[in-house]
Amino acid sequence: MTIPGLIAPGALAPISAPVAAPSGLRVIGLDLSLTSTGVALPDGTTYRIKTHSDAGDRRLLHIRDSIRDDLADHRPHLAVVEDLPKHAMAAGITAKVHGAVLCELLDAGVPYAYVVPATLKAFACDNGRADKSEMAAAAYLAAGATFADDKGGDQADAWWLRAAGHDALGHPLFGMPQAQRNRLLKVSWPEVIR
Repeated sequence: MTIPGLIAPGALAPISAPVAAPSGLRVIGLDLSLTSTGVALPDGTTYRIKTHSDAGDRRLLHIRDSIRDDLADHRPHLAVVEDLPKHAMAAGITAKVHGAVLCELLDAGVPYAYVVPATLKAFACDNGRADKSEMAAAAYLAAGATFADDKGGDQADAWWLRAAGHDALGHPLFGMPQAQRNRLLKVSWPEVIR
């Protein structure tokens, strides 16, 4: 599978070494969901916070506590959060998770930016309607990244959110066409102090 435009002319891909954070910049990517939140930590590792519906709203506490621990352990300079899609049927449920996580980011003093799904997909794949498999394939092509146990694509999305934060702050993790980078100009990025 190829993703048009992802690899700049002359670039080799995928790279075999893990993508390290340049200049000590710490960015966390968060793809929030009540059932499976994707997290990309500042060191580039990803995982999912899985919850079960039988726990009801107590799932929010599990997600909040996991994010709280990540913020304390990794002290990110920036959090990049996938925004709620407009007109989504489940937006109300996901908004609960956003509220809990936003409180943690504010308490920890971590600046944050929201990236709408179409912008993230256009940044990653040059296609605002890319599906989960295309997002994962683009991560592999860009940096050799793979995601175990990521059927819903939550880790891949979080990984791309972290990459978007690095890119927007002028410390890209890998090369890609400028046209795709320009998709991030739509995002309202906070001032980040390191």
